[in-house]
Amino acid sequence: MLILLRYLITIIGISLYWHQVFADPQQDVKDYQQYYQQRFPNLSLQDYANGAYALDEKAKLNWLDIEEFPPYEQEIDQGSELFNTPFANGQSYASCFENGGIAIAQNYPYWDKKQQSVITLPLAINQCREKNQEPVLGYDSFDMLALTAYLAYTARGQTINIQIPEQDTKALAAYQQGKDYYFTRRGQLNFSCSHCHYQYPGYKLRSELLSPALGHTSHWPVYRAKWGGLGSLHRRFRGCHRQIKAKPEPQQCENYRNLEYFLSHMSNGIKLNGPSYRK
Repeated sequence: MLILLRYLITIIGISLYWHQVFADPQQDVKDYQQYYQQRFPNLSLQDYANGAYALDEKAKLNWLDIEEFPPYEQEIDQGSELFNTPFANGQSYASCFENGGIAIAQNYPYWDKKQQSVITLPLAINQCREKNQEPVLGYDSFDMLALTAYLAYTARGQTINIQIPEQDTKALAAYQQGKDYYFTRRGQLNFSCSHCHYQYPGYKLRSELLSPALGHTSHWPVYRAKWGGLGSLHRRFRGCHRQIKAKPEPQQCENYRNLEYFLSHMSNGIKLNGPSYRK
């Protein structure tokens, strides 16, 4: 009973600590990653790119077998073809991105000072299309998912490196909004994102093993067996909202982009391994 009481006091203290207003993202990363290192001392930082499989050795072995011949291979190939097909004006996606778009996914999302907004990779793809007089793609369309799968694949092994311009008050505000969103309760079940993935990773919710939040943005887009295909990170955000009986927000809305900004920054130092498979 005493052990349980101490554990509850610790969890309450953590929750209160993370609800304070911070203007030091670098310290946040240190505190966040240290929390997981203490919680799961046998895991390396890179292990967190494997999601819940980092916590279940048997499931991890089955997952690695699937990754030998992954069900998303076709999408990578088609994404490569789409990316390298010129637009009607003769330009291509490569003209919109640094390094021709290859091995850059580790730098998304980022704060765009000119647009005064967090820019994710799918949003950047659509902005590239608009710039070249092409219609935008649906964020869960086959073409968008194939493109993001290809770009993620080219960046495999690259280290997540999300910078928060600490001299830019609006960039800090966007980061803080993403952080607050993560720890704020919502929905009929009155849950926050942090309840499942910060306070209770490693526990089971029905038959599902809850994954740590650390590394959550390292492996997208994901082919999920329950989806029967690839899906985006923001689709997963929407699904979590439904599970706690909260109203899902539109993909690529400001709240979701800021949330991705916070989560990605917390995963700095982890190498990308997307796209990936999840059951």
